[in-house]
Amino acid sequence: MATQDQARALMMRHHHTIKNRQQSLLNRVADEVGVEPGDGSTIQGKPSAHSASNYDRSNATMS
Repeated sequence: MATQDQARALMMRHHHTIKNRQQSLLNRVADEVGVEPGDGSTIQGKPSAHSASNYDRSNATMS
């Protein structure tokens, strides 16, 4: 696999991971509020730069 293809795959996987984290949080909040998850509560489009940094990997580790 070429370097560009590897970089693209890494960025796509990273974007997908951030989107999954956002969706998971949205579903948890919907559950707490009492709304059925999935009632129009899907993440669409690219996350903003601010939210991407919030849902990105952290430097914290679990021990």
